[in-house]
Amino acid sequence: MGVPSSRRSISPTNAHTTPQAVRETLRKYSTWAAHRGPGGVDIGALIAADNANISNPDGADGFERSVAILRSVRQRDAFTVLLGGDNSVTYAGVVGMLGPDLSDAALITLDAHHDLRDGWSNGSPVRQLLDAGLPGRNIVQVGIAGFANSKAYHDRAREAGIRVISREDCHRRPAEDVIAEALSVVGDRPTYLDVDVDVCDRAVVPGCPASSPGGLSADYLRDLVFHAASAPQVRAMDITEVDAAADAPDGRTVRLAALCLLEAAAAVALRTTTAPERNQS
Repeated sequence: MGVPSSRRSISPTNAHTTPQAVRETLRKYSTWAAHRGPGGVDIGALIAADNANISNPDGADGFERSVAILRSVRQRDAFTVLLGGDNSVTYAGVVGMLGPDLSDAALITLDAHHDLRDGWSNGSPVRQLLDAGLPGRNIVQVGIAGFANSKAYHDRAREAGIRVISREDCHRRPAEDVIAEALSVVGDRPTYLDVDVDVCDRAVVPGCPASSPGGLSADYLRDLVFHAASAPQVRAMDITEVDAAADAPDGRTVRLAALCLLEAAAAVALRTTTAPERNQS
């Protein structure tokens, strides 16, 4: 489902153009993932549906409408991917897919930023979720970068009990190991995965306004997404902070967003083929 939000972004963006750009880019790829599973996996075996876009998610009633629509999708008992849009979509995404009672829900973010700002913007969804009742001890933030966050937000994350795995830590560890740590924190709780592509190096994601040099590689992000989506407690995810209108001529940022969606689909397909007792959510 597309959530074309952009007007709450701190940096000017045309992220509302991205959901359709990702859909068009998906046509460039096959459904066969030779690199996943013991002998590859074909995601064409999945039953999938495109639920179109949520209209005007930035409007006065956009949050309430988005939550209502996502709750109706949740009733279908399917793994759901939200195509942003800026990172403000994560607030409605978590409340819609895991709420309204968030006391036993969990969140994993792949992001250079804590997103603990005051107000309502693409820099505030984690703070809003804390205010809505999501316990900080149920949140893991992967890829948090130096010189990207103020000390005040660092302190806010620590005080809330959020587990932080830094960008530098990611550079030293395999993606599978990092996700294993994140999953050990969230346990069996229903979990939402937030994928903000600014966690990557700017050379990889030039269409992301807040990306910076020194971030993660495209392959590393794809591995993080795959291993996270392999866990049955991960019920939904979003892909955010891609501005298709600002991408490089080769479309590398939008292509990476599309590949993250495909990696998640491969993980979901393998849930039933490699662990029959752990069906997809």
